[in-house]
Amino acid sequence: MRVLGVDPGLTRCGIGVVDGAPGGPLRMVDVGVVRTSADDETALRLLGIERGVEEWLDAHRPDAVAVERVFSQHNVRTVMGTAQASAVAMLAAARRGLPVALHTPSEVKAAVTGSGRADKAQVGAMVTRLLRLSEPPRPADAADALALAICHIWRGAAQDRLRRAYAAHADSVPPPWKGRTPS
Repeated sequence: MRVLGVDPGLTRCGIGVVDGAPGGPLRMVDVGVVRTSADDETALRLLGIERGVEEWLDAHRPDAVAVERVFSQHNVRTVMGTAQASAVAMLAAARRGLPVALHTPSEVKAAVTGSGRADKAQVGAMVTRLLRLSEPPRPADAADALALAICHIWRGAAQDRLRRAYAAHADSVPPPWKGRTPS
C-alpha cells in the first residue's frame, strides 16, 4: 500500500509518501513541504497548496491519502487556515477517487511512538527509525506527514476493513448503539 500523508498548514503543508503493509517493512518514497507566502491572499495560498498536492498525487500515485484531523485550538485563525489546507488536500484526493482518512494528532503519535502525548522530537526520532533514515526529516511538518502515512498503513487498513464489513451487513445487523438507552 502506498499512502500520501498530509500535515496541513497554510504556510508549510508537510507531505510524505510511504510504502508498506501492516506488520511489514516500511519504505519512505519521498518527503517534502508545499510552502506558501504569508504575504499572499488566502485564496492564492490555497491555490498554491492545491497545485503542490496535485503534483505529489500525480508523481507518486498513492492508494490512499491520510490527512491530519484538524482539532480545536485557542487560535481560531490558525485553525481556519489548517482546516482550509486540509480541505484542499481532501478535495484533490477525492477528485481522483482516492480514499481519504483523517487521523488525530494523538492517534498518529500513539501509532508511531506508543504515546499519544509524544512531542515533535519523539515523533521525528521514531519516523527516522521506522523508515531507516539517516536523519529526521526537516522541517517537523515533513516528519509529521510521514508519521500520518505510517499511522494509516498500520491502523487505516484495519479500520477500512471494519467499515466495509459493517457496510456489507448494515441491512441485517443493527449498529451497536441502536436500541440502547443513554446512560
